[in-house]
Amino acid sequence: MSPVLVGILGSAVLLFLLFMGMPIAFVMMLVGFLGVTSLTSIDAALPLLADNLYGSVAHYPYTIIPLFVIMGAFASAAGITGELYNTFEKWFRRLPGGLGIATIAACAGFAAVSGSSVAAAAAMGTVALPEMKRFKYSPKLATGVIAAGGTLSFLIPPSLGFVIFGMLTEQSIGKLLIAGAVPGLLLSALYALVVYFSVKINPGLAPMIHERVSLREKLLSLKGVWETLLVFLVVMGGIYGGFINPTEAGAIGASSLFLLVLFKRKLSGKAFAQSLLDTIRISVMVIFLVSGATIFSYFLALSTIPTTVSAWIAGLGVSKYLVLIIIVTIYLFLGCFLDAVSMMVLTLPVVYPVIISLGFDPIWFGVVAVLMMEAGLITPPVGLNVYTLAGIARDVPMSDIFKGVTPFLMGIFLLVILLTVFPQIVTFLPNMMGR
Repeated sequence: MSPVLVGILGSAVLLFLLFMGMPIAFVMMLVGFLGVTSLTSIDAALPLLADNLYGSVAHYPYTIIPLFVIMGAFASAAGITGELYNTFEKWFRRLPGGLGIATIAACAGFAAVSGSSVAAAAAMGTVALPEMKRFKYSPKLATGVIAAGGTLSFLIPPSLGFVIFGMLTEQSIGKLLIAGAVPGLLLSALYALVVYFSVKINPGLAPMIHERVSLREKLLSLKGVWETLLVFLVVMGGIYGGFINPTEAGAIGASSLFLLVLFKRKLSGKAFAQSLLDTIRISVMVIFLVSGATIFSYFLALSTIPTTVSAWIAGLGVSKYLVLIIIVTIYLFLGCFLDAVSMMVLTLPVVYPVIISLGFDPIWFGVVAVLMMEAGLITPPVGLNVYTLAGIARDVPMSDIFKGVTPFLMGIFLLVILLTVFPQIVTFLPNMMGR
């Protein structure tokens, strides 16, 4: 049996086991192990399995995962979400859909100290949703804004999405994190425009708030931003300047937020224990996924499928942008059934070599891939952010939340187009880094 045929059969078994409900990390480990055994020998497959499982846990740069996750937990405990929302609410409340725009701005601010989109959606849901309900905002718009705004934590650094992409592709995590900054701000602006024009077209979605806020109140409210700004500048400024690596930046960010929580006396023993448990749960899940993806990647490499697919696409003579459109469409389809991290670890072993063979910049593609993972967080039926909001807004049907979040997908697609036409938006900051 040819290596390519073995690879195709292995991929078919993988898809079958996924649809049967087996966890994706263990599916990739099992299929990868059996595939390597088939193409080489069990004497080669067993050490590969053991080395990858140990290496995923023992590899020093991977400690960035729990550090970025716990940053979000400490940020929530410190009340940063509420302070950010109160600040931006005063500045934007009199615009059409002003509370929704303030929510997007607060989500962007929270994303600067948290790498978890689900945590961002949950934290902002408890703060912003009651306020929008109080001012008679449409439940669809209110929940859609929060679900979409939460996805910004997957793009704006520190982002867990870029950490995973860097681990799987061996690209610089520091450059990937820096590359997400400008696109993250652009996506925030596009989300805000979606809110603004939705309300302009249908004023019934969000009644205007006529209560004025004095300039003095607005300026005083900015004190709620300094904590976020300080942590972001220390973490990302250190990476950009080459003074610290991403792992050290995660440690500094987590320590800073921990000290901030202690200073504010907002961290109870129960909250601290829950933060640690959530961090352990997410970190173990990600590490097992990366380990499984690595083993499966070895199998695919031995099967020669990635190189065969790359050569086949190159022989078609079609535009590389057509291939990119096909890949983006596949990601959009997969986002309906897989969570963002699973989608990334499952597809990159095949998609990444194709992208590189077509001449696309790997850092640029990292941003595009993360954007499509964001879309997966809000697409039915497996939109984790939507499920998170459904648990908070129990009086809003999940179908209404999906309807409310759909217009924000246009913001993601517009940004992908913009980054494709002007890739320098992504690459100019990483290219200027010291190291």
